[in-house]
Amino acid sequence: MVTEEQVKAFLEQFNIKAQVFGIFFRDDRNKNREALLQLDITPMQRELIVKNLQAQDYIEGPVIDTLNTAGEMWVFGKDVKEREVYIKITLGYENGQTICISFHIAEHPMHYPFKTIEK
Repeated sequence: MVTEEQVKAFLEQFNIKAQVFGIFFRDDRNKNREALLQLDITPMQRELIVKNLQAQDYIEGPVIDTLNTAGEMWVFGKDVKEREVYIKITLGYENGQTICISFHIAEHPMHYPFKTIEK
């Protein structure tokens, strides 16, 4: 089981690398591209959402990226305009952009192990 501290460390590393190299969004995947229209958000708003992920948004990971062989993938979820969004990110290749593999409306309910229930 991953600890909350490990998730925070990954997000810090992701954001530092993203500041230097940027984030590559897999807009070649239809559902990622369609999410911007469905949510009525801009690519810049999407980037801010990814950069502002917190440990309580964590779903699962690290998962080995066997398709892209770009290292470990981490999965997060975020409520955007009252819709649950599935977000999968990776640090990408050394000396290259971080990668947002998935950013689309969630297809299934997601479990957040570090999210506290608001009363």
